[in-house]
Parts: sequence; structure tokens; C-alpha cells
Amino acid sequence: MDSNTIRDRFIAFFEERDHARVPSSSLVPNDRTLLLTNAGMVPFKPYFLGDQSPPFARAVSAQKCMRAGGKHNDIDQVGRTARHLTFFEMLGNFSFGDYYKSEACAWGWELVTEGYGLDPERLWVTVFETDDEAAAIWRDEVGVPANRIIRMGKKDNFWSMGVAGPCGPCSEISYDMGERFGPASDQGPAGNEDRYMEIWNLVFMQNDCNAAIEPIAELPTKNIDTGFGLERVAMVLQGVDSVFETDLLRAMVARGEAITGRRYGADTRTDVGLRILADHGRSISFMIADGILPSNEERGYVLRLIMRRAIRQARLMGQTEPVLGALIQGAAELMGSVYPELRARREFALEVAAREEERFDSTLKQGMGLLEDEIAKVRSSGGTRVPADIAFKLHDTFGFPIDMTVEIATESALEVDRDAFAALMQQQRERARAARKSDGAGVALDAALAVVDRDGPVEFVGYEHLVAEARVVSLLDQGAPAPVLAEGQEGEVLLDRTVFYAEGGGQVGDRGTLVGRSGRATVTDTQRLGAGLIVHKVKMVAGELQVGDRLEASVDADRRSATERAHTATHVLHWILRDRLGEHARQAGSLVEPGRLRFDFNHFEALSPDLMQDISGELQERALANDGVRAFETSYDFARSIGAMAIFGEKYGDFVRVVEVGEYSKELCGGTHVAHTSNIGVTVITGEGSVGANLRRVEALVGREGLRFLERRVAVLDRAAEALRSSPDEVAERVERLLATHKEMERRVSEIARRSAESDAASLAETALDINGTRLVVARRDVGVDSLRALAQSLKGRIGSGVVVLGTADRGKANLVGAVTKDLVDKGLSARDLLGPGSQLLGGGGGGKPDLAISGGPQADRLDEAIEAVAHGVKEALGS
Repeated sequence: MDSNTIRDRFIAFFEERDHARVPSSSLVPNDRTLLLTNAGMVPFKPYFLGDQSPPFARAVSAQKCMRAGGKHNDIDQVGRTARHLTFFEMLGNFSFGDYYKSEACAWGWELVTEGYGLDPERLWVTVFETDDEAAAIWRDEVGVPANRIIRMGKKDNFWSMGVAGPCGPCSEISYDMGERFGPASDQGPAGNEDRYMEIWNLVFMQNDCNAAIEPIAELPTKNIDTGFGLERVAMVLQGVDSVFETDLLRAMVARGEAITGRRYGADTRTDVGLRILADHGRSISFMIADGILPSNEERGYVLRLIMRRAIRQARLMGQTEPVLGALIQGAAELMGSVYPELRARREFALEVAAREEERFDSTLKQGMGLLEDEIAKVRSSGGTRVPADIAFKLHDTFGFPIDMTVEIATESALEVDRDAFAALMQQQRERARAARKSDGAGVALDAALAVVDRDGPVEFVGYEHLVAEARVVSLLDQGAPAPVLAEGQEGEVLLDRTVFYAEGGGQVGDRGTLVGRSGRATVTDTQRLGAGLIVHKVKMVAGELQVGDRLEASVDADRRSATERAHTATHVLHWILRDRLGEHARQAGSLVEPGRLRFDFNHFEALSPDLMQDISGELQERALANDGVRAFETSYDFARSIGAMAIFGEKYGDFVRVVEVGEYSKELCGGTHVAHTSNIGVTVITGEGSVGANLRRVEALVGREGLRFLERRVAVLDRAAEALRSSPDEVAERVERLLATHKEMERRVSEIARRSAESDAASLAETALDINGTRLVVARRDVGVDSLRALAQSLKGRIGSGVVVLGTADRGKANLVGAVTKDLVDKGLSARDLLGPGSQLLGGGGGGKPDLAISGGPQADRLDEAIEAVAHGVKEALGS
């Protein structure tokens, strides 16, 4: 049975049982706790946690998954076993408080035996050691013989997310692969897990666990989460011994054979390499297609590790030409019909891979040389560990991911001190941060949270109003609760309601004033420290504020408007970048402040001046188009269904705020915006550059700030036109002509100087002293050091065999230049040594080579004396 049929049959089986078919989500999860989507349940995690209400009671999916990096990491095993992969597809059915164990077990057995035709006599079931209910269901309702129901412990049959939260026992269906996978066991998978291979895991989410993963309570609703690994099931149904021989991977192995000229099955070493190329080729293709770019951080690091691991394997098999492109082509051909993004993003993936491979190839040989030398040194000394500083240098200088260094060391039976490496990395980060200081609100979080617990969350009314009446519910002085803030004091104010927007989503916090009956405060910043917790940082300018006071809260309207112009312009810019560069150009960070925006996004190369001009032009056109800007609240699922972009790492509840700009831009956003794009006014992109590996930054000025910037530019242009006696339109042409004239004049001056130097060298050569058949030239020329060096070189070529000693003084500093012909250098004479006595007189030092050296010092008034001292030493050396 081919893999497409296996996938389709699974989906159809559960659709017939009222499950909603849910498309695979991205490998980039909307979950700060995960690097990559590593299980079929990840997209449904908000439903299991109760953060969002599911729009369906039952679901079925075929989910793209990665297990490389983070807690779940199979990368070291890939290629060395028949089953481990970094990328795989997980089929699964899910119930959110609907059906439970009986249906899950019965349907699982029905599908594998009737749907896929597996022999029931070769199926085994495991249950958690105390789950009598599941064991009874398998035995009494499904009809599995009791001797093939095995109880196993928490390590094998209890599921959790690794943190406090939903958890529960699980039950696995395993298949007896036969004698070629080892001896039979009456304990089934408990006795030989290689022979009795797990193909389906049914998780019964019924408990709430503490941080130690101990069940502490029953969940109010019980859920089902199952995982049916497509590659493993294909291995069973296609009757092969490894996942690499299934139709999901064999073509990728063949692609590796074509690249390297090696044959799969020839020897173990080759098989490992070809399996790695096959698996990593799929992983690279899917990760780039989902917008991940190679970098040194987080999921970008995982991609870079996988890419460089594949490159190294190809080089070990003798392939010196690029390999990643062929693997990406293979993955697109093999799986593009099921996952069309592979074909749609193929050209982009090829470009990213080519750049990464070229970059790594330039350092791979040097880095391998350093590591191999170090490994040889450690082994010869009887050591067992590669030093952390070597691993750090390989990472920092040669681009070796630490995991790759560990792998290479392991191949030589050595370890790497990963703790010490981590310490070196931390030291590097701390050095990088040393100049930065904290920008927090200075509030004691515990004290502020206590207020929210007591008085409830702060109501934000700043979308509709810039002025509102409010009540002081708490005052904080240096983080501690205070009954009053008096004139001159700085502190924090918590209100029952506020018009002040708290910093978030890249937008800076509002400023303004708080005015009560007995006091006035300037709000210098507004911060959100948690859900419903908005804190105003204030400076008291008159009187005092007390807890319970009623006051008027007023936002600085001009500053808010300038910020709104910049925020809406940021949304427009984000859309343009994704439209021009591709879906990978996702927001990676932003700063929105009055009249200015900074936008970081994922991209692998600098934007050309022509492209930047096009982007800038479209940004201005769209800003003037008077498109409507609409904000509305809706369900998270509906927002996603209409294409609203979510920001990675943000947590969303059941209801979210969507900001639409025209008919093109839709983003989940809690910030404030203009009503129409024409309110943005002027937009001026002032810069584009790199801020990290595959990370670019665009900066722009908006509204009045953009207009002031242009006014300053016009003023500069007018001054330049006046100085050039031309119109502003002719400035560029006039400057180009002047530069051309200047360049020609420099050439002429250089030619005159060259001829003068040649003439001077010829004259000086004629004055050379003859000492025992060698010649000595001594002179002073008050010119630059570079000119003096050139003169010495010219003289050296004219005198045949001899020594040149020259001196110069300028601006209170003196220099000596010495030159010695090759025949005298071969006899042991050194220009560097000859200049020594003169350097001491000048009060300095020098350096250089035996045939040419330069020295200098601050005692310019002793230059003639220094030249004579050097000349005297030369005469003595030549005389002897």
C-alpha cells in the first residue's frame, strides 16, 4: 500500500466518523515553549489547555513534524537506525471532551485490521500499569487476547507535555515485524521493542499533573490525542526493513546515490551517509518552505545544523560539488503533490541552500583541519575530551554547530565539554549585552499583581477615548505599596480604567498627564506587566496623589497620533515585503514610536537599491491611497480562516483583535492605528541592513518626522546647488563631472610624483658610498612614510647590492626606513636590526622584515642624529 493511500484512508476513516479534517499547520508552532512542531497535537494544544474553545468536537489531521533540537531530538540517531527521522508525518485523531477510551480503542483496532489489513494475531497492545479501564476495553470490548495486553510503566505509557498541565495514561498498538527483527518474546514490546514496533499511540488525557508530572486531579473534560506515524506504518504495509526503503524516502536515498556515486547497501558507512542525506533533504525543504532560515539561534540553528550535517556527509563520501540543491529538488518532486508549498517555494529554497552551502564550504576544510588536529592531540595524550575553547572557536570562527562538533568527536570516541562550551557562549552574550541597561518600568511585579487580584483587571478604553475619568487603586514607590505620592516623587500608578496604551506589539507606551483635585502627575511611560495589569510610570509635578483619588487621565494626543501613523505604516510595509520577497519575510521584531518605525524581518540577502526604491515608492503610494483601516474583535479561528497573520510567540485566547488595512493586510494586533492610510502622510525609508544571520532591518520616518527629514535633505541639496552654481536638478551631474576631473587630476599628480621619485632615486643612487663592494645610500626626505618606503624600494632595485637608510620628520614625529638587498639578507644582515640604534634615539620602536623595515618615535629633533647612528652601524656591518 503506497503512502498516499495510507494517508487518505486514515483521513477518510475518521471523516466518516464525524471528525473535522484539519490541514497540517506550519513547522513553526505558535508556542513559545517549542522550537518546532514535534507532534500532531501541537496545533490543538490551546484546546487541550483550555486557552481556546475548539470549533469542533472531533478532528483528524496529517501533521508535518520535526524532532531535531529542543526536548525531542532524534538527529543523532538518524541514519544509524532503521526508524529514526528528523522530519516525519504524524496522522492523528482527536476528541475534545467528546468520545473517550472505548471509541478510540475500537476504532484504532478496526482501522489497522480491516482498513489496512494487518493480521490481528501479530498485533500487541500496551497499557499504563494502573489503567485497568483500558486493559478491560481492549480485552472485553475489542477482543484482544489477554496475553497480548502488556502493562508498562510511566516511562513508556504515560504522556505529558513535560510541564504542569494536562496529562494521562496512553496505550500503544505494536506490530510483530517477524524473526528478522530478533527473537520472539511472550512480553511483546516489553521484551523486544525492535521486533514489536509501535505504530499507534493513543493518549487518554484525563489528569491534571503538577510540575513533577504527578497526577493531582481529574480533568473536567477528558480528551483523546493519538499519533499514527506514517513512515512506520508504510514500513509495515510495504514489507520493508527500514523507513528509508518505503516510498516516502527511497527516492530520496536514490537521489543521494546519484549525487555521491555510492550504492545503498554496499556498506554500513555508506548506508548511514545516504540515509542522512535522504532524511535531511526532506527536513531542509520543509523547514525553508515554512519560512525558517539558517541562523545561529533557535529553529534557524536547527536548520543550519541539518544543512551542514548533510554537506559534511556528502564530503565524506567524496562529493565536492554542491548537494543541497539536488536534495531539495528531490523532495519537491517526491512530496510536492501532497504539500504544494514545496514546489511553490522551491526556487527560494534552492537559493537559500546554495548560499548556505557556499558559506559553509569556505570554512569546512579549515575547521575540520583544526578539529582533526585537536582530536589527534587529545588521543595521543590519552585524553577523552575535546576542550571547550576548541569547540567554541569552531562555532564562532568556522560556523560549526556545537552538535556537529560533538558528533565528530563521538566518532573518535571522545567527548566535548558542553557545560564549559555553554559557559563560553554565555560569556560572549554577556559581553555583547554589557553596554545595554534594563528598560523595565521599575515595578515590583508581585505588588502590582496583588492589586489586580484584589481589585480586578484594569479596563482599557484607549481605543475609543484619549481622556477619561479614573480612580487610583494603588500607588507604588520604588516597587512597594505607598498611600501617597508627593510633588517631586517618581513612582507607579494603577488605575481602575485607563486610556493609556501600554507598550506591546512593538508599539511604545503612551505618555500624558494624570490630574486630580490635589495633585498633577506626568505619565512618562505605560507598561503592561501581565493580563489586565497596566502600570503608569509617573513623576509628580504638583501636589499629591492618594489611593482612592478620582482624576482625569489624558493621553498626549499628538504623540499618540504620530505613533498610530507609524504603526499603520508598519503593517503596510510588512505586507509589501512579504508580497515582494515571499512568505518567509515574516516579522521578527519591530519598534513603533512617534514618527518612526523599525521593522525586522527574515530574509537571506541585502535588498538592492532598485528594490528598495520600489518598496519605498509602493509604501508611499499605499499611504496616500486613503484605504480604510478597520479593527474588530472575532474568534481566533475565524481570524486565522480569513488569513489574519499571527505574530510568532504571542499567546492568543478565544477572541482576538484583527486590524485590516484596505483589502490586503490582515494582522492580529492590539495596537492603535489611523482611520485611513492617507492619515499616515509622508513615509521615508531611511535605511536597510543586516542585524543578524538571515535577519534584515528597515527603518523609516513617518508623518511630520518624514516631512522634516525631507526638508533637511532639500536644504542640503539647495546649499550644494548654490556652491556648485547650478540648479538642484543638476547637482548630481555636476558632482559626477567634478569627481571625474578630480580623479584625472589625482592621476596626473600621481604620475608627476612617480617621475619625481624616479628622478630622485636615480640621483640618490649616484651618491651611494662604496663599502667593500657594496653600496650605501643615506638621505633625509621630509615626505610621507608611504612615499619614503616606495623610494627605499626603488633605490634597492637600482644599487645592485647594498643598504638604503632614509629618514623623514613631520608634525613632531620622525620615521626611519631601512632596506637591504637580498644577497646581504642571505648573509645575515637585517634591516630591522640595523634601524635599532636610530629607533632608540627617536624614543620609539619599529618592525618589519629583514629586507624592509620601518621605525619611528616622537623625538623628531634627533632625526639627523638617528640617521647618522644607523649609517654608522651599517658601515661597521659592511666593513666586517
